Amino acid sequence: MPRSEKKTDSRQLVILTGLSGSGKGSVLNTFEDLGFYCVDNLPVALIPTFTELYSEGRGEISRAALLVDAREGERIEELPAIYRDLKGKHPATLVFIEASDEALQRRFSETRRPHPLGNGSSVLQGIREERRRMAPIRRLADVVIDTTKLNVHELRELVIERFEKTGGRPLLVSVVSFGFRYGIPADADLVFDVRFLPNPHFVPRLRPYSGKDRPVARYIQSFPQTGEFLRRIESLLAYLIPHYIREGKSYLTVALGCTGGRHRSVALAEVIRRALESKGFSAKVVHRDLDKSVS
Repeated sequence: MPRSEKKTDSRQLVILTGLSGSGKGSVLNTFEDLGFYCVDNLPVALIPTFTELYSEGRGEISRAALLVDAREGERIEELPAIYRDLKGKHPATLVFIEASDEALQRRFSETRRPHPLGNGSSVLQGIREERRRMAPIRRLADVVIDTTKLNVHELRELVIERFEKTGGRPLLVSVVSFGFRYGIPADADLVFDVRFLPNPHFVPRLRPYSGKDRPVARYIQSFPQTGEFLRRIESLLAYLIPHYIREGKSYLTVALGCTGGRHRSVALAEVIRRALESKGFSAKVVHRDLDKSVS
């Protein structure tokens, strides 16, 4: 890797934003634990000034996270233009934190806090108005994290996985197995449906095992369509990853789904992770639904 790329990869500037009640404060705390210089509620107009100081290395700040949100009032609508200009001059990542209307409404009800855009109206109306205002910012986001189904500990773990230093490696690939019955991972960049393969769940001797066990892995890989699928996916990723790296992407989540997330997706995720590592890419595997009860 050229020296200039190494220098760029060593610096991280994160613009953190999103919906009120979605967990932005918890995310900012996690960034601080990761060693980021964190600023809460930075006025949008000051982002360019901060960025210039940061890019010049003043104060020896190598990683920074700036939280801006609806507390800015109408000035938050200036963020898209500021971020586009910033992105053209400096490496930066825009992270948007959100949750469903129902989850946000429940959180405000539990804390008995008014919504910042309530203005005498209901919490739900405030949530919907904020979502409308923030829509242009969300469309620009490099990373969108939906916290609807995440607790504080799961959210922290997710942020650490995405933003912890990776020893100078240009891109970390997370290969995630999941079950469609539990929903598609919210942070997936690429999703592949492997339900076209024969299901070990219907083989009585294999049902108690998972895709991490040798009998299930051998069964799944015994079919010619499995080998063809793996060859095509490995070839696709080998083509895409260098392009993602050149575009400045630091994290890629590849999700493989079967019905319950225990057999087919698990076995194939393990194979793909090993294949990526053999090609020199940095990869990890996450079996999201492996521990769900077997029905």
